[in-house]
Amino acid sequence: MIAQWFEQYGYWVLFIGLLLEYIALPFPGETTMTYAGFLSYSGYLSWPITVLVSAAGTTIGISITYWIGRRFGTAFFDRFGKYLLLPPAKLQKAGGWFNKHGNKIIFIAYFIPGLRHFTGYFSGIVRLPFRTFALYAYSGACFWVLTFPTLGYWLGPNWELLHKLASHPKIRIFLILAAVVVVSVWLGIKFRKQLAELLSQTVRWLNRKL
Repeated sequence: MIAQWFEQYGYWVLFIGLLLEYIALPFPGETTMTYAGFLSYSGYLSWPITVLVSAAGTTIGISITYWIGRRFGTAFFDRFGKYLLLPPAKLQKAGGWFNKHGNKIIFIAYFIPGLRHFTGYFSGIVRLPFRTFALYAYSGACFWVLTFPTLGYWLGPNWELLHKLASHPKIRIFLILAAVVVVSVWLGIKFRKQLAELLSQTVRWLNRKL
């Protein structure tokens, strides 16, 4: 089904699908991004464009949920939550995660199915400053959309193996941690000069301040 979508709509599948997923409509975001990575490997899509389009859909989608939560509060879920598969009980569960882990849950929730759909809404409901929300939400989104297209690209024709293995919860956690390490190392190698320059500038700025 995903293959047919890509044949008909191309990059729009990623943009619209991921945007709607963050409004809590059912869409296989991780599977779709991994398959898009495989299509990049096959030459049908561009990997950089795949990542950029995925980031755009994700950040716009989670931003919409933030402003919905900020504007309408819990009344929105009392009235419409059941239509979005987001009943008030699940919102309370997300609140418990926030109380336990703080703002950083916004960053890591992307890798936790069933939780990432709530973080934008809840951040708006508790009126988390938008700058703080954007810092965690957008950085987490960038890391999330880098991970799965990259895995799909590296795995090539074996991309489906990732999701067969991920059906086991413990293996899923291991794969997520492995993906975080692999992507971090890859980014560090690819952009080592830029990172070294950024670190050097930061040290010089701290020296002037101190």
